[in-house]
Amino acid sequence: MSQNSEGFRPPQQARSRASLQKVLTAAEHVLAERGLESFTIAEVASRAGMSVGTIYRRFDGKEQLLYAVKDQLLTQLETNVRDALSSASPGLRPTFTAFVSALAHTFAEHDRIFPDLLDAQRSDGRDRGLAALSAIQDALLEALSPRPAGLDMAARTIIGACIHRAATCRFWPDDQSWTRWAEEAAEMALAYLTSPAADPAQATARM
Repeated sequence: MSQNSEGFRPPQQARSRASLQKVLTAAEHVLAERGLESFTIAEVASRAGMSVGTIYRRFDGKEQLLYAVKDQLLTQLETNVRDALSSASPGLRPTFTAFVSALAHTFAEHDRIFPDLLDAQRSDGRDRGLAALSAIQDALLEALSPRPAGLDMAARTIIGACIHRAATCRFWPDDQSWTRWAEEAAEMALAYLTSPAADPAQATARM
């Protein structure tokens, strides 16, 4: 877990790391069940079975705790994508499909809290989010060699669509599972990547 410039203090000992994880898990449950307006340190402490003072010894306040929850989600996203890409079979289709599936799987686990995390984010939270998105895009680009034309555009489009779905699915449902969404999104992107439109040079040659 990265360190927040606002003063978040990552634990060094295993027991402290376990305690922190208990707090973050409780925080995510409170956010998912009660929403941002009812998210308080007291609610998280009650859910975690800890005192309020114990949490304040780790976090300066509610905003810093929310940052830590988001940071954990983004770290998990980066890890899931890298693991999926490293275990995928060679080739464009299996690699790109693994990339989209890893994105969808991560957001499926956290889509109940994602809209609130977006609403609550500060400038450091936005910076952390953009860094994570850049990291997973770079991971995909590095996983494919030779790199097909249009891969940057396809990756950014899929990442953006995934974030948009996670942010709006509570209010604008599409009646699909995340697994089904990933399958269809991957197929659309692959259709683009294997078409002349993805390679301007080929498209120009056919004119």
